[in-house]
Amino acid sequence: MSERIRLRRSAAALLVAAVTTGSALLLTACDPEGADSAAGTSAPSAATTASAAATGSGSGSGSAPAKPGGSLNKTAGTRLTISTGTATVLMDGKSVDFGTVVRDLAWSPDGKHAAFVDGAGNLQTADPDGTHKALVAKAPTGTTWSHPTWQVFGPDEPHGAGTFLLFTADDKKALRLMSVEAKAGGKPEPLSVGDSEGASIPQTGNQWPSSNGHSGMTVYANKDDGKVYFHDVVSRTNGGDVTKGSQPSLADEGDLVFVRSVNGHSHIFTSPAGEGKKEADLTPGASVDYTEPAISHDGRTVAFRGPDGVYTVPFAGGKPERVSDAVGLPAYR
Repeated sequence: MSERIRLRRSAAALLVAAVTTGSALLLTACDPEGADSAAGTSAPSAATTASAAATGSGSGSGSAPAKPGGSLNKTAGTRLTISTGTATVLMDGKSVDFGTVVRDLAWSPDGKHAAFVDGAGNLQTADPDGTHKALVAKAPTGTTWSHPTWQVFGPDEPHGAGTFLLFTADDKKALRLMSVEAKAGGKPEPLSVGDSEGASIPQTGNQWPSSNGHSGMTVYANKDDGKVYFHDVVSRTNGGDVTKGSQPSLADEGDLVFVRSVNGHSHIFTSPAGEGKKEADLTPGASVDYTEPAISHDGRTVAFRGPDGVYTVPFAGGKPERVSDAVGLPAYR
């Protein structure tokens, strides 16, 4: 068994053990129904943009359009990027013009390539400066694509090397996870999620995938039951629910962050990798909604969206710091 495959299986076991341990202690803090008020956010119409920007939430599965930012941009030296639903992406302390609308920006594991949904709703890739764009696939009429994430396989994997994008497709009838090879003219296919133990896992209602390119793990949320699930993309049969929440983000070594509703507001929660470790609320005193968390590759820092900008906070806990007054989707490159 290769080291990478061993790591992937170990990460799956640690993720389930860590989140299961913490969930029982914190579910009592949720709404009585256990529902998550931030099960997903979308790009609303112009009439609802102001409302969505103020609350940080919406009705679908993609990130909401951002309010234009001012002069605050503390992304230099952090590998943090912020896509604002415009052609401008904040990174390295600068504003980079991609020359097209960029929504739901995600980075390849090596940080050399970006994937995003463009203004026409199609899936594109590009270099970090917005050049060398490639149209991966066009969304069918009436279907909304959102929140791509990269999945890179090495030659030691059972089906060989390959680079893919996972994303959410909403055809107004159901939410589904899709997979497509990350190249021009790719052909998206539904991603089947399963469980080697035979447990029933929903095939629809799934959204907001986040992959760990290092070990082949993916986490995602289900809008219908309000749970976060994990999926072994390589084996395709290993998966299951791990906690109550939405909008998950996975670090390279398995640390997890996600959103959960507490007393009517969306809070940012962590779940460290490792057996016996407990979930923690990074925003315990929140009186507004905090959503769309992203965790750094080393698992040390969490960025998230607030009503007045993007914040960062140590994964171990601490006082959040506002790093941008642009209200957009954070991602680590």
